Amino acid sequence: MKLAVILIGLAVFSCTILSKESRYFWVSSRVSFPLAPAAPPANANAALAPLPAPAPQLLVNRLQPQAVDPIILMAAQKHNVRPSLVKGIMAAESQFKPNCVSRKGALGLMQLMPQTAHQFGDNPLDPRQNVDAGARYLRALLDRYGNYRNCLTRTIAAYNAGPGMVDRYRGIPPFKETRAYVVRVLSYMRFYEGGS
Repeated sequence: MKLAVILIGLAVFSCTILSKESRYFWVSSRVSFPLAPAAPPANANAALAPLPAPAPQLLVNRLQPQAVDPIILMAAQKHNVRPSLVKGIMAAESQFKPNCVSRKGALGLMQLMPQTAHQFGDNPLDPRQNVDAGARYLRALLDRYGNYRNCLTRTIAAYNAGPGMVDRYRGIPPFKETRAYVVRVLSYMRFYEGGS
């Protein structure tokens, strides 16, 4: 009897949360991505029905954010970069998909261009080497912009648009995509540092 009351209470609480946040799909990292609102369940019992299993390809193609934490921590410590910066870039770039390939040919979790990955001597399709190369590249960018007051935002912008563009515009380039990218990465960083 007590178990039934608890289950009903949880279902009501879940429905309340879903109705307030129906515009978002929440992954385990609590990072939201806009989606169409979910249709409400047809009846109260539908809310307690088990969810269908995800497609097998999703299990292979997307890692849970916590699963990459040891790789991120190792690379971040090795290259003296904040783990939240590495994870924030990863969330913005690939949404934790290790096999992700962009239209421009960027590869893996950190979406490295092949020439950038090979410049650091790493295989961009190996998650550990991809994250290590991404952290090394972030370290190089942080060093490059270390004397500027807005070092972090320049670094993030350069990761997206390239250092040449950041140098040309003496800061964040006036591209809508890059400006939105910087804001997104900074918000991910705040979240991963526990400030959300």
